Amino acid sequence: MRFTGQVPAHDLTYSDVFLVPSRSGVASRLAVDLATTDGTGATIPIVSANMNSVTGPRLAATLARRGGLGVLPQDLPLQELDAAIRRVKEQPVGWDAPIELSADATVADALRIVPAIAAGVVVLRDADGGEAGCVPASRLGTALPDARLGDLVHGGVASFDADDLDGPRAAFDLLVDAGVEVALVRHHGRLVGSVTRRSALRSTIYAPAVDADGRLRVAAAVGINGDVAAKARALAEAGVDVLVVDTAHGHQEGMLGALRTISGLGLGLPIVAGNVVTADGVRDLVEAGASILKVGVGPGAMCTTRMMTAVGRPQFSAVLETADAARELGAHVWADGGVRYPRDVALALAAGAASVMIGSWFAGTIEAPGRLEADDAGRLYKESWGMASTKAVQERFGRLDPYELARKELFAEGISSSKIYLDPNRPSLEDLLDMITSGVRSSFTYAGAASLADFHERAVVGFQSAAGYEEGKALPVSW
Repeated sequence: MRFTGQVPAHDLTYSDVFLVPSRSGVASRLAVDLATTDGTGATIPIVSANMNSVTGPRLAATLARRGGLGVLPQDLPLQELDAAIRRVKEQPVGWDAPIELSADATVADALRIVPAIAAGVVVLRDADGGEAGCVPASRLGTALPDARLGDLVHGGVASFDADDLDGPRAAFDLLVDAGVEVALVRHHGRLVGSVTRRSALRSTIYAPAVDADGRLRVAAAVGINGDVAAKARALAEAGVDVLVVDTAHGHQEGMLGALRTISGLGLGLPIVAGNVVTADGVRDLVEAGASILKVGVGPGAMCTTRMMTAVGRPQFSAVLETADAARELGAHVWADGGVRYPRDVALALAAGAASVMIGSWFAGTIEAPGRLEADDAGRLYKESWGMASTKAVQERFGRLDPYELARKELFAEGISSSKIYLDPNRPSLEDLLDMITSGVRSSFTYAGAASLADFHERAVVGFQSAAGYEEGKALPVSW
Protein backbone atom coordinates (compact mmCIF):
# COMPACT_ATOMS: atom_id res chain seq x y z
CA MET A 1 0.00 0.00 0.00
CA ARG A 2 1.12 3.54 -0.64
CA PHE A 3 -0.22 7.00 0.13
CA THR A 4 -0.86 9.67 -2.49
CA GLY A 5 0.55 12.51 -0.42
CA GLN A 6 2.46 13.39 2.71
CA VAL A 7 1.27 11.37 5.67
CA PRO A 8 -0.21 13.58 8.42
CA ALA A 9 1.50 13.63 11.79
CA HIS A 10 -1.73 12.60 13.52
CA ASP A 11 -3.27 9.13 13.50
CA LEU A 12 -6.02 8.29 11.05
CA THR A 13 -9.30 6.43 11.22
CA TYR A 14 -11.25 4.93 8.34
CA SER A 15 -13.26 8.07 7.59
CA ASP A 16 -10.02 10.07 7.17
CA VAL A 17 -8.89 8.07 4.13
CA PHE A 18 -10.12 6.74 0.80
CA LEU A 19 -8.94 4.40 -1.95
CA VAL A 20 -7.63 5.86 -5.20
CA PRO A 21 -8.44 3.88 -8.39
CA SER A 22 -5.50 2.49 -10.34
CA ARG A 23 -5.02 0.95 -13.77
CA SER A 24 -6.60 -2.49 -13.57
CA GLY A 25 -6.54 -5.68 -15.56
CA VAL A 26 -9.10 -7.40 -13.31
CA ALA A 27 -12.20 -7.50 -15.49
CA SER A 28 -14.75 -8.84 -13.01
CA ARG A 29 -15.47 -8.88 -9.30
CA LEU A 30 -15.92 -12.63 -9.59
CA ALA A 31 -12.31 -12.92 -10.76
CA VAL A 32 -11.14 -11.76 -7.33
CA ASP A 33 -9.89 -14.30 -4.77
CA LEU A 34 -10.72 -13.11 -1.23
CA ALA A 35 -8.99 -16.00 0.59
CA THR A 36 -7.05 -14.92 3.65
CA THR A 37 -3.30 -15.20 4.02
CA ASP A 38 -3.16 -15.93 7.75
CA GLY A 39 -3.26 -19.73 7.77
CA THR A 40 -6.76 -20.02 9.27
CA GLY A 41 -8.25 -21.58 6.14
CA ALA A 42 -10.87 -18.85 5.68
CA THR A 43 -11.83 -18.09 2.08
CA ILE A 44 -13.17 -14.60 2.80
CA PRO A 45 -11.43 -12.14 5.16
CA ILE A 46 -14.32 -11.83 7.60
CA VAL A 47 -14.28 -12.90 11.26
CA SER A 48 -17.15 -12.55 13.72
CA ALA A 49 -16.33 -11.09 17.12
CA ASN A 50 -16.13 -13.25 20.21
CA MET A 51 -19.06 -11.41 21.81
CA ASN A 52 -21.95 -13.21 23.50
CA SER A 53 -24.49 -11.22 21.50
CA VAL A 54 -22.71 -11.85 18.19
CA THR A 55 -21.28 -15.35 17.81
CA GLY A 56 -22.99 -18.61 18.68
CA PRO A 57 -22.86 -21.95 16.88
CA ARG A 58 -25.61 -20.97 14.42
CA LEU A 59 -23.85 -17.81 13.25
CA ALA A 60 -20.43 -19.48 13.28
CA ALA A 61 -21.66 -22.32 11.06
CA THR A 62 -23.40 -19.96 8.64
CA LEU A 63 -20.30 -17.76 8.41
CA ALA A 64 -17.98 -20.74 7.82
CA ARG A 65 -20.33 -22.07 5.14
CA ARG A 66 -19.63 -18.85 3.24
CA GLY A 67 -15.90 -18.90 3.94
CA GLY A 68 -15.50 -16.78 7.06
CA LEU A 69 -14.59 -17.68 10.63
CA GLY A 70 -16.74 -17.34 13.75
CA VAL A 71 -15.06 -16.90 17.13
CA LEU A 72 -17.07 -18.36 20.01
CA PRO A 73 -16.79 -16.21 23.18
CA GLN A 74 -14.76 -17.17 26.22
CA ASP A 75 -17.62 -16.43 28.63
CA LEU A 76 -19.39 -19.69 27.89
CA PRO A 77 -18.78 -22.44 30.46
CA LEU A 78 -16.27 -24.94 29.09
CA GLN A 79 -18.90 -27.65 28.70
CA GLU A 80 -21.12 -25.32 26.64
CA LEU A 81 -18.16 -24.15 24.58
CA ASP A 82 -17.23 -27.76 23.84
CA ALA A 83 -20.81 -28.47 22.78
CA ALA A 84 -20.91 -25.35 20.58
CA ILE A 85 -17.72 -26.37 18.74
CA ARG A 86 -19.03 -29.87 18.17
CA ARG A 87 -22.36 -28.49 16.98
CA VAL A 88 -20.64 -26.38 14.32
CA LYS A 89 -18.66 -29.40 13.20
CA GLU A 90 -21.89 -31.40 12.78
CA GLN A 91 -23.57 -28.83 10.52
CA PRO A 92 -24.02 -29.45 6.79
CA VAL A 93 -21.46 -27.82 4.51
CA GLY A 94 -23.17 -27.83 1.13
CA TRP A 95 -26.70 -27.13 2.39
CA ASP A 96 -28.39 -24.83 4.87
CA ALA A 97 -29.06 -26.20 8.34
CA PRO A 98 -32.86 -26.29 8.75
CA ILE A 99 -34.55 -24.73 11.76
CA GLU A 100 -36.13 -27.55 13.78
CA LEU A 101 -38.84 -27.07 16.40
CA SER A 102 -41.40 -29.18 18.21
CA ALA A 103 -44.74 -29.54 16.47
CA ASP A 104 -46.27 -28.43 19.77
CA ALA A 105 -44.36 -25.14 19.77
CA THR A 106 -46.31 -22.01 18.97
CA VAL A 107 -45.93 -19.42 16.24
CA ALA A 108 -44.68 -17.01 18.90
CA ASP A 109 -41.95 -19.51 19.83
CA ALA A 110 -40.86 -19.77 16.20
CA LEU A 111 -40.86 -16.00 15.64
CA ARG A 112 -38.29 -15.59 18.42
CA ILE A 113 -35.89 -17.62 16.26
CA VAL A 114 -36.83 -16.97 12.65
CA PRO A 115 -38.82 -13.97 11.35
CA ALA A 116 -41.55 -14.30 8.78
CA ILE A 117 -39.37 -12.32 6.35
CA ALA A 118 -36.75 -15.08 6.31
CA ALA A 119 -36.35 -17.55 3.48
CA GLY A 120 -36.68 -21.25 4.15
CA VAL A 121 -38.80 -23.55 6.26
CA VAL A 122 -39.20 -24.70 9.84
CA VAL A 123 -38.99 -28.49 10.19
CA LEU A 124 -41.27 -29.85 12.89
CA ARG A 125 -40.52 -32.80 15.17
CA ASP A 126 -42.97 -34.94 17.10
CA ALA A 127 -42.51 -36.15 20.66
CA ASP A 128 -40.40 -39.09 19.46
CA GLY A 129 -38.12 -36.93 17.31
CA GLY A 130 -39.68 -37.95 14.03
CA GLU A 131 -40.58 -35.50 11.28
CA ALA A 132 -44.02 -33.98 11.67
CA GLY A 133 -44.08 -31.77 8.60
CA CYS A 134 -42.75 -28.36 7.62
CA VAL A 135 -43.95 -24.78 7.83
CA PRO A 136 -42.64 -22.09 5.46
CA ALA A 137 -41.20 -19.15 7.39
CA SER A 138 -43.49 -16.80 5.48
CA ARG A 139 -46.53 -18.60 6.95
CA LEU A 140 -45.54 -17.42 10.43
CA GLY A 141 -46.46 -13.86 9.53
CA THR A 142 -50.11 -14.66 8.87
CA ALA A 143 -50.81 -17.04 11.76
CA LEU A 144 -51.98 -16.21 15.29
CA PRO A 145 -49.14 -16.04 17.84
CA ASP A 146 -50.61 -18.83 19.97
CA ALA A 147 -51.25 -21.16 17.03
CA ARG A 148 -49.64 -24.58 17.29
CA LEU A 149 -47.03 -25.09 14.57
CA GLY A 150 -48.23 -28.61 13.89
CA ASP A 151 -51.64 -27.22 12.96
CA LEU A 152 -50.11 -25.04 10.24
CA VAL A 153 -48.82 -27.98 8.19
CA HIS A 154 -50.76 -28.12 4.93
CA GLY A 155 -49.30 -30.05 2.01
CA GLY A 156 -45.67 -30.98 1.65
CA VAL A 157 -42.43 -29.18 0.89
CA ALA A 158 -40.40 -30.26 -2.11
CA SER A 159 -37.53 -32.60 -1.38
CA PHE A 160 -34.41 -33.46 -3.36
CA ASP A 161 -32.05 -36.35 -2.81
CA ALA A 162 -28.49 -35.19 -2.31
CA ASP A 163 -27.26 -37.81 -4.77
CA ASP A 164 -29.32 -36.12 -7.49
CA LEU A 165 -27.76 -32.71 -6.91
CA ASP A 166 -24.55 -32.35 -8.88
CA GLY A 167 -23.47 -29.14 -7.19
CA PRO A 168 -25.24 -25.87 -6.33
CA ARG A 169 -26.00 -24.90 -9.93
CA ALA A 170 -27.91 -28.14 -10.36
CA ALA A 171 -29.82 -27.41 -7.15
CA PHE A 172 -30.71 -23.93 -8.42
CA ASP A 173 -31.94 -25.31 -11.75
CA LEU A 174 -34.03 -28.00 -10.03
CA LEU A 175 -35.69 -25.40 -7.81
CA VAL A 176 -36.51 -23.31 -10.87
CA ASP A 177 -37.82 -26.33 -12.81
CA ALA A 178 -39.99 -27.32 -9.82
CA GLY A 179 -41.32 -23.76 -9.49
CA VAL A 180 -40.38 -23.54 -5.81
CA GLU A 181 -38.12 -21.25 -3.79
CA VAL A 182 -37.06 -23.78 -1.16
CA ALA A 183 -36.66 -27.53 -0.82
CA LEU A 184 -35.47 -30.00 1.76
CA VAL A 185 -32.36 -32.06 0.99
CA ARG A 186 -32.33 -35.73 1.96
CA HIS A 187 -29.81 -38.51 1.71
CA HIS A 188 -31.39 -41.96 1.49
CA GLY A 189 -34.49 -40.49 3.09
CA ARG A 190 -32.70 -38.81 6.00
CA LEU A 191 -33.01 -35.03 6.25
CA VAL A 192 -29.56 -33.45 5.82
CA GLY A 193 -30.41 -29.82 5.11
CA SER A 194 -32.41 -27.40 3.03
CA VAL A 195 -31.69 -25.25 0.02
CA THR A 196 -33.19 -22.07 -1.43
CA ARG A 197 -32.55 -20.49 -4.80
CA ARG A 198 -30.53 -17.76 -3.08
CA SER A 199 -28.43 -20.18 -1.01
CA ALA A 200 -27.72 -22.34 -4.09
CA LEU A 201 -26.63 -19.22 -5.97
CA ARG A 202 -24.37 -18.20 -3.10
CA SER A 203 -22.74 -21.61 -3.10
CA THR A 204 -21.57 -20.98 -6.66
CA ILE A 205 -19.75 -17.83 -5.49
CA TYR A 206 -18.50 -18.59 -1.97
CA ALA A 207 -16.22 -21.46 -0.97
CA PRO A 208 -16.77 -22.84 2.55
CA ALA A 209 -14.04 -22.74 5.18
CA VAL A 210 -13.52 -26.41 6.02
CA ASP A 211 -10.98 -28.42 7.97
CA ALA A 212 -8.97 -31.43 6.79
CA ASP A 213 -11.99 -33.66 7.39
CA GLY A 214 -14.31 -31.47 5.34
CA ARG A 215 -16.12 -30.01 8.37
CA LEU A 216 -16.86 -26.32 8.90
CA ARG A 217 -14.10 -24.36 10.62
CA VAL A 218 -14.64 -22.54 13.92
CA ALA A 219 -12.52 -20.55 16.37
CA ALA A 220 -12.95 -20.07 20.11
CA ALA A 221 -11.62 -17.59 22.64
CA VAL A 222 -9.88 -18.16 25.94
CA GLY A 223 -8.99 -15.59 28.58
CA ILE A 224 -5.63 -15.09 30.23
CA ASN A 225 -6.66 -16.07 33.77
CA GLY A 226 -7.19 -19.45 35.38
CA ASP A 227 -5.97 -22.74 33.94
CA VAL A 228 -5.48 -21.59 30.35
CA ALA A 229 -3.60 -24.76 29.44
CA ALA A 230 -6.49 -27.02 30.45
CA LYS A 231 -9.00 -24.92 28.58
CA ALA A 232 -6.86 -24.71 25.44
CA ARG A 233 -6.40 -28.50 25.45
CA ALA A 234 -10.13 -29.04 25.90
CA LEU A 235 -10.98 -26.77 22.98
CA ALA A 236 -8.44 -28.52 20.78
CA GLU A 237 -9.91 -31.90 21.69
CA ALA A 238 -13.38 -30.60 20.82
CA GLY A 239 -12.10 -29.82 17.32
CA VAL A 240 -11.53 -26.06 17.37
CA ASP A 241 -9.48 -24.80 14.41
CA VAL A 242 -8.16 -21.49 15.79
CA LEU A 243 -7.49 -20.35 19.36
CA VAL A 244 -8.03 -16.69 20.23
CA VAL A 245 -6.33 -15.55 23.45
CA ASP A 246 -8.31 -12.46 24.31
CA THR A 247 -8.20 -9.60 26.78
CA ALA A 248 -8.96 -5.89 26.43
CA HIS A 249 -5.32 -4.85 27.02
CA GLY A 250 -3.27 -7.45 25.18
CA HIS A 251 0.14 -5.88 25.78
CA GLN A 252 0.50 -7.01 29.38
CA GLU A 253 2.43 -9.60 31.34
CA GLY A 254 -0.65 -11.75 31.93
CA MET A 255 -1.15 -12.12 28.19
CA LEU A 256 2.51 -12.93 27.56
CA GLY A 257 2.45 -15.64 30.20
CA ALA A 258 -0.76 -17.16 28.85
CA LEU A 259 0.65 -17.15 25.31
CA ARG A 260 3.85 -18.90 26.38
CA THR A 261 1.80 -21.54 28.17
CA ILE A 262 -0.55 -22.20 25.25
CA SER A 263 2.10 -22.11 22.55
CA GLY A 264 4.16 -24.53 24.63
CA LEU A 265 1.39 -27.13 24.41
CA GLY A 266 2.19 -27.81 20.75
CA LEU A 267 -1.46 -28.01 19.71
CA GLY A 268 -0.68 -27.22 16.09
CA LEU A 269 -3.33 -24.50 15.88
CA PRO A 270 -3.05 -20.85 14.82
CA ILE A 271 -2.95 -18.67 17.93
CA VAL A 272 -4.55 -15.23 17.79
CA ALA A 273 -3.80 -12.76 20.59
CA GLY A 274 -4.85 -9.24 21.45
CA ASN A 275 -5.89 -6.60 21.57
CA VAL A 276 -2.93 -4.36 20.68
CA VAL A 277 -2.44 -1.17 18.66
CA THR A 278 1.34 -0.75 18.49
CA ALA A 279 4.34 -2.35 16.81
CA ASP A 280 5.87 -3.03 20.23
CA GLY A 281 2.77 -4.97 21.23
CA VAL A 282 3.00 -7.03 18.06
CA ARG A 283 6.65 -7.89 18.60
CA ASP A 284 6.15 -8.96 22.22
CA LEU A 285 3.10 -11.10 21.51
CA VAL A 286 4.66 -12.79 18.49
CA GLU A 287 7.76 -13.59 20.54
CA ALA A 288 5.49 -15.17 23.17
CA GLY A 289 3.84 -17.43 20.61
CA ALA A 290 1.09 -15.58 18.70
CA SER A 291 0.86 -15.96 14.94
CA ILE A 292 -2.03 -13.51 14.47
CA LEU A 293 -2.60 -10.25 16.36
CA LYS A 294 -6.03 -8.81 17.07
CA VAL A 295 -5.82 -5.04 16.62
CA GLY A 296 -8.10 -2.38 18.04
CA VAL A 297 -8.69 -0.61 21.34
CA GLY A 298 -11.87 1.40 21.60
CA PRO A 299 -13.37 1.52 18.08
CA GLY A 300 -16.22 -0.93 18.72
CA ALA A 301 -19.84 0.23 18.67
CA MET A 302 -20.48 -1.16 22.17
CA CYS A 303 -17.16 0.05 23.61
CA THR A 304 -16.74 3.09 25.87
CA THR A 305 -13.03 2.59 26.57
CA ARG A 306 -11.85 5.76 24.84
CA MET A 307 -14.41 7.98 26.56
CA MET A 308 -13.84 6.36 29.95
CA THR A 309 -10.06 6.06 29.89
CA ALA A 310 -8.77 8.11 26.93
CA VAL A 311 -6.95 4.93 25.87
CA GLY A 312 -7.03 3.68 22.29
CA ARG A 313 -5.91 4.67 18.83
CA PRO A 314 -7.62 5.60 15.55
CA GLN A 315 -8.09 2.29 13.84
CA PHE A 316 -6.62 2.82 10.37
CA SER A 317 -3.25 3.91 11.78
CA ALA A 318 -3.33 1.12 14.36
CA VAL A 319 -3.85 -1.51 11.64
CA LEU A 320 -1.25 0.06 9.36
CA GLU A 321 1.53 0.10 11.98
CA THR A 322 0.79 -3.32 13.46
CA ALA A 323 0.44 -4.98 10.05
CA ASP A 324 3.85 -3.63 8.99
CA ALA A 325 5.42 -4.97 12.19
CA ALA A 326 3.67 -8.33 11.88
CA ARG A 327 4.75 -8.75 8.27
CA GLU A 328 8.41 -8.38 9.25
CA LEU A 329 7.95 -11.23 11.75
CA GLY A 330 5.97 -13.54 9.46
CA ALA A 331 2.77 -12.90 11.44
CA HIS A 332 -0.61 -11.37 10.53
CA VAL A 333 -3.23 -9.04 12.00
CA TRP A 334 -7.00 -9.03 12.32
CA ALA A 335 -8.54 -5.55 12.36
CA ASP A 336 -11.04 -5.65 15.24
CA GLY A 337 -13.75 -2.99 15.35
CA GLY A 338 -14.64 0.34 13.84
CA VAL A 339 -16.19 -0.86 10.56
CA ARG A 340 -19.52 0.71 9.68
CA TYR A 341 -19.60 0.24 5.90
CA PRO A 342 -18.03 -2.14 3.36
CA ARG A 343 -15.57 0.68 2.53
CA ASP A 344 -14.13 0.36 6.04
CA VAL A 345 -13.52 -3.36 5.57
CA ALA A 346 -11.69 -2.62 2.31
CA LEU A 347 -9.59 0.08 3.99
CA ALA A 348 -8.64 -2.25 6.84
CA LEU A 349 -7.45 -4.80 4.28
CA ALA A 350 -5.59 -2.08 2.36
CA ALA A 351 -3.80 -1.16 5.59
CA GLY A 352 -2.51 -4.73 5.78
CA ALA A 353 -5.09 -6.72 7.74
CA ALA A 354 -5.48 -10.39 6.84
CA SER A 355 -9.07 -10.39 8.09
CA VAL A 356 -11.55 -7.95 9.58
CA MET A 357 -13.46 -8.75 12.78
CA ILE A 358 -17.08 -7.58 12.89
CA GLY A 359 -19.20 -7.35 16.03
CA SER A 360 -22.34 -5.25 16.42
CA TRP A 361 -22.97 -5.16 12.68
CA PHE A 362 -23.60 -8.92 12.88
CA ALA A 363 -25.53 -8.75 16.18
CA GLY A 364 -28.65 -7.61 14.34
CA THR A 365 -29.01 -10.71 12.18
CA ILE A 366 -31.28 -13.73 12.26
CA GLU A 367 -28.35 -16.05 13.02
CA ALA A 368 -26.93 -14.08 15.97
CA PRO A 369 -27.57 -15.45 19.48
CA GLY A 370 -30.49 -14.17 21.45
CA ARG A 371 -34.20 -13.91 20.82
CA LEU A 372 -35.87 -11.76 18.24
CA GLU A 373 -37.96 -9.03 19.85
CA ALA A 374 -40.28 -6.39 18.42
CA ASP A 375 -40.55 -2.77 19.52
CA ASP A 376 -43.82 -0.83 19.75
CA ALA A 377 -43.67 -0.11 16.02
CA GLY A 378 -43.21 -3.79 15.21
CA ARG A 379 -39.57 -3.42 14.16
CA LEU A 380 -37.46 -6.51 14.91
CA TYR A 381 -34.28 -6.26 16.96
CA LYS A 382 -31.85 -8.23 19.05
CA GLU A 383 -30.12 -7.08 22.20
CA SER A 384 -26.38 -6.38 22.11
CA TRP A 385 -23.88 -5.41 24.78
CA GLY A 386 -20.19 -4.73 25.27
CA MET A 387 -17.93 -7.43 26.67
CA ALA A 388 -16.68 -5.20 29.50
CA SER A 389 -20.18 -3.98 30.41
CA THR A 390 -22.06 -4.74 33.61
CA LYS A 391 -24.18 -7.33 31.80
CA ALA A 392 -21.09 -9.12 30.49
CA VAL A 393 -19.41 -9.00 33.90
CA GLN A 394 -22.48 -10.55 35.51
CA GLU A 395 -22.49 -13.38 32.98
CA ARG A 396 -18.74 -13.96 33.23
CA PHE A 397 -18.45 -13.85 37.01
CA GLY A 398 -21.93 -14.88 38.11
CA ARG A 399 -20.54 -17.74 40.19
CA LEU A 400 -18.49 -15.46 42.41
CA ASP A 401 -19.73 -14.58 45.87
CA PRO A 402 -21.88 -11.41 45.92
CA TYR A 403 -19.10 -9.21 47.35
CA GLU A 404 -16.52 -10.12 44.69
CA LEU A 405 -19.12 -9.80 41.93
CA ALA A 406 -20.10 -6.35 43.21
CA ARG A 407 -16.45 -5.26 43.17
CA LYS A 408 -16.11 -6.27 39.52
CA GLU A 409 -19.39 -4.60 38.56
CA LEU A 410 -18.13 -1.36 40.09
CA PHE A 411 -15.48 -1.05 37.37
CA ALA A 412 -17.51 -2.28 34.39
CA GLU A 413 -17.28 -0.36 31.11
CA GLY A 414 -19.25 -0.45 27.89
CA ILE A 415 -22.90 -0.50 26.91
CA SER A 416 -24.95 -3.09 28.77
CA SER A 417 -27.97 -3.08 26.50
CA SER A 418 -28.54 -1.80 23.00
CA LYS A 419 -31.19 -2.63 20.43
CA ILE A 420 -29.62 -3.71 17.15
CA TYR A 421 -32.39 -3.66 14.57
CA LEU A 422 -32.66 -6.16 11.76
CA ASP A 423 -32.46 -4.59 8.35
CA PRO A 424 -35.68 -5.79 6.67
CA ASN A 425 -33.83 -5.86 3.34
CA ARG A 426 -30.82 -7.71 4.78
CA PRO A 427 -32.05 -9.65 7.83
CA SER A 428 -29.54 -12.49 7.68
CA LEU A 429 -25.80 -12.74 8.13
CA GLU A 430 -25.54 -13.96 4.56
CA ASP A 431 -27.26 -10.83 3.27
CA LEU A 432 -24.63 -8.71 5.02
CA LEU A 433 -21.83 -10.90 3.69
CA ASP A 434 -23.16 -10.38 0.17
CA MET A 435 -23.09 -6.62 0.66
CA ILE A 436 -19.66 -6.52 2.32
CA THR A 437 -17.87 -8.89 -0.04
CA SER A 438 -19.45 -7.25 -3.07
CA GLY A 439 -17.99 -3.91 -2.00
CA VAL A 440 -14.61 -5.41 -1.16
CA ARG A 441 -14.44 -7.28 -4.45
CA SER A 442 -15.07 -4.01 -6.27
CA SER A 443 -12.34 -2.33 -4.20
CA PHE A 444 -9.92 -5.01 -5.40
CA THR A 445 -10.85 -4.45 -9.04
CA TYR A 446 -10.38 -0.67 -8.71
CA ALA A 447 -6.89 -1.37 -7.35
CA GLY A 448 -6.08 -3.92 -10.05
CA ALA A 449 -5.73 -6.65 -7.41
CA ALA A 450 -6.83 -10.24 -8.01
CA SER A 451 -6.00 -11.44 -4.48
CA LEU A 452 -5.54 -10.16 -0.95
CA ALA A 453 -1.76 -10.24 -1.33
CA ASP A 454 -2.10 -8.14 -4.50
CA PHE A 455 -4.37 -5.69 -2.70
CA HIS A 456 -1.88 -5.25 0.14
CA GLU A 457 0.70 -4.36 -2.50
CA ARG A 458 -1.33 -2.30 -4.97
CA ALA A 459 -3.79 -0.32 -2.83
CA VAL A 460 -3.36 3.46 -3.06
CA VAL A 461 -4.76 5.56 -0.21
CA GLY A 462 -5.49 9.27 -0.06
CA PHE A 463 -6.53 11.64 2.72
CA GLN A 464 -9.80 13.53 2.95
CA SER A 465 -11.57 16.16 5.01
CA ALA A 466 -14.83 15.56 6.86
CA ALA A 467 -16.56 17.29 3.93
CA GLY A 468 -14.90 14.85 1.53
CA TYR A 469 -16.21 11.94 3.55
CA GLU A 470 -19.74 13.37 3.56
CA GLU A 471 -19.57 13.94 -0.20
CA GLY A 472 -19.18 10.19 -0.69
CA LYS A 473 -22.46 9.33 0.99
CA ALA A 474 -25.59 8.67 -1.05
CA LEU A 475 -28.25 11.40 -1.01
CA PRO A 476 -31.14 9.96 1.05
CA VAL A 477 -33.75 12.42 -0.26
CA SER A 478 -34.54 14.12 -3.55
CA TRP A 479 -32.88 17.34 -4.64
